[in-house]
Amino acid sequence: MTAQPDLPLILFVDDEELIFEMAKEALEEGGFSVRPAHTPESAMVELEEVANQLSGLITDINLGSTLTGWSIAKRARELRPDLPIVYTSGYAAADWAFEGVPHSIMVQKPYAPAQIVIAISTLINQVAPQPGST
Repeated sequence: MTAQPDLPLILFVDDEELIFEMAKEALEEGGFSVRPAHTPESAMVELEEVANQLSGLITDINLGSTLTGWSIAKRARELRPDLPIVYTSGYAAADWAFEGVPHSIMVQKPYAPAQIVIAISTLINQVAPQPGST
């Protein structure tokens, strides 16, 4: 499926190619456009370029660098305080209560790709303006 500009844009950060591809396909089938980042450094560059266009961020925690998903999420929230954030991890899930930003979700690896779609959709729906509110 080709990403379409009129769909909600998700920055998706994961350095594990197989996990990334399976989740990306599920996100696209779920109605999202996916902007990939496979390193925390490239994620930081992407954030600076497209933060105002993003509907959400999905980031793995352990990315093989001194920068982590925690760092990416904190920078994202500096740029967009209301940005929905989903963390994924096979190891750092217990740290979410201490390191995670408010109003985020942790999805433990291994996960079914549909779990990511549900998690980001839930957060996006929580921050979306409600009908009749101004």
